[in-house]
Amino acid sequence: MNSPEDQPVISVEQQRYATWLNWGMRSGLALLVVSFIAYVLGWLPAFVPLEDLPKIWGLSTTEYLQQTHAPTGWDWLAQTAHGDYAGLVGIAWLSGCSLLCLLAIMPIYARRKDWAFVMICIAALIVQLVAASGILSSGQ
Repeated sequence: MNSPEDQPVISVEQQRYATWLNWGMRSGLALLVVSFIAYVLGWLPAFVPLEDLPKIWGLSTTEYLQQTHAPTGWDWLAQTAHGDYAGLVGIAWLSGCSLLCLLAIMPIYARRKDWAFVMICIAALIVQLVAASGILSSGQ
């Protein structure tokens, strides 16, 4: 039988990060489910009509973009009223959850004057934001 001494100690910052990540994951999953239901039930119109999908599914990316005039990069945000793009909101939310978690734990480190961890959090935030921005992408 495990004694209390055998239980791992969970720090305040671990608990906060986990709590925020759990909330973010659950809300992201809810966004995905709601957007999928809205798409399948036709509550939101499709950007690319369902009947066109079999014709364009096997196209290269370049041909697909030419035929559908689909947005590239962050331009998808303007299309979230379409069911086939609404799901990307949930995906973007899930991919950004760690940003909120890092922001949530930084005050804990700052109160402790643990500047090394504050800087690590800032560096991680910068890396993720630069990656998401697409400014380092290589052509199209």
